[in-house]
Amino acid sequence: MGESVAVLGAGSWGTTLAVLLAEKGFRVALWARRREAAEELRWRRENLAYLPGIVIPFEVLVTADLEEALHSADVVVLSVPSHAVRETVRRARPYLPAPALLVNTAKGLEEGTRLRLSKVIAQELGGDASARVAVLSGPSHAEEVSRHFPTTVVVASADPGTAEAVQDLFVTHHLRVYTNPDLVGVELGGALKNVIALASGMADGLGFGDNTRAALITRGLAEITRLGVRLGASPLTFAGLAGLGDLVVTCTSPHSRNRQAGLLLGRGHTLEQTLRQVGMVVEGVRTTRAACELAQAHGVEMPIAREVYRVLFEGCLPQEGVARLMLRSKTREVEDLAPFFPGGR
Repeated sequence: MGESVAVLGAGSWGTTLAVLLAEKGFRVALWARRREAAEELRWRRENLAYLPGIVIPFEVLVTADLEEALHSADVVVLSVPSHAVRETVRRARPYLPAPALLVNTAKGLEEGTRLRLSKVIAQELGGDASARVAVLSGPSHAEEVSRHFPTTVVVASADPGTAEAVQDLFVTHHLRVYTNPDLVGVELGGALKNVIALASGMADGLGFGDNTRAALITRGLAEITRLGVRLGASPLTFAGLAGLGDLVVTCTSPHSRNRQAGLLLGRGHTLEQTLRQVGMVVEGVRTTRAACELAQAHGVEMPIAREVYRVLFEGCLPQEGVARLMLRSKTREVEDLAPFFPGGR
């Protein structure tokens, strides 16, 4: 593993990872899309908009010039929103050093194509790029990682050597990194949990309690697993960090943008008002549309995701969604999942 890393995206997570890698002694470039943002970060050495209170070391080169950021990079970390991944890779491609590893940290599905983001990256780079692509996921709010709270995450790649190299890159005394060969499951777990977090936030906004939240997390995990297994993922992945771990933290944490957005929707705000008030990208909104399209295309039932879709895009009230979920036809919990597991009925 070389010693030069380019982090593309200067939001909370990109800034956190740039600081973490600089603390480990790597040469780090942090790329901000807007020149004004880069200049402010360079001058203040603090990301007031997304990560106040965390000092950006002077060793981190902050720039809005992609060519400068990517020069001689051994590893490129993509920390842009999911909807910007394709455009960012396309813009970066002329300057990417050929052997550089790419690590995606965005959690979502591409609208329209419904592709996992590793597929989007490989598609843009062409050739055998998939072996150089890894995904970093798991329960990891930037606000806590930046303050050295003990955190565990998982990295997945089609190539075991790539996964292990990325594991070595990020592991610290406060960030434990596991590898997982199930790239499909890790990506889907990270993306789909945001849909359930929207539902969990809506339930909180409606004034419901712990029972409701626990039900949404549990049944949400069931429908994430159903779709994931149908698309080729291992069911065990959804019991791990990228599945249950990320789902729990995103459905319960005040740091979660998706839960926060759901909370506002549950209190009667429109989607437009909600997104404006949150002020940052809410990945679950776009992912809800893609997830429901995938579920329909593959014949998978995702009732919670469908009700979230109705609230977001069809003008339904959250209360109506709750009523529909509670009055669904009777079923058995284990048999509900059995058809999606090898040997299941």
